[in-house]
Amino acid sequence: MTASPVWVEALTAALVVVGAVTALIGSFGLLRAKTFFQRVHTPSLVATLATWCVTLATVVQASVVTARPYLHTFLIPVFVALTSPVTTVLLTRAALFRARQRGSAEVPPPPA
Repeated sequence: MTASPVWVEALTAALVVVGAVTALIGSFGLLRAKTFFQRVHTPSLVATLATWCVTLATVVQASVVTARPYLHTFLIPVFVALTSPVTTVLLTRAALFRARQRGSAEVPPPPA
C-alpha cells in the first residue's frame, strides 16, 4: 500500500463533504415539507446525488491506493439511481390510494 498524493486526498475529501452536505440539505428539506406527497421527492433526489459523490470519492481513493481501476463500486449508485425512483413512485401510488380511500380533500379524485 502506498500513500496517496495530496491532490487525491483533497479530491476525496471534497467529494465526501459535497455528498454529506447534499444529504444534510435533503434532510432539512424533508423536515420542512408538510405532507407525505411533498416529502417523497427530496429523499429520492438527494440520495442519488449524495451516493454518486461518495462513490466517486471511493473510486478515486481506492484506484490510487491499489494502483488499478476500482470501477466495480459504480454499481452502487447505478442501483440506487434505478431503485430510488421506482420506490418513490410505488410509495406515492400507495399513499394516493389510501388518501382516496379516506376521502381526503388534498388529493384529486381518480380519473374517469
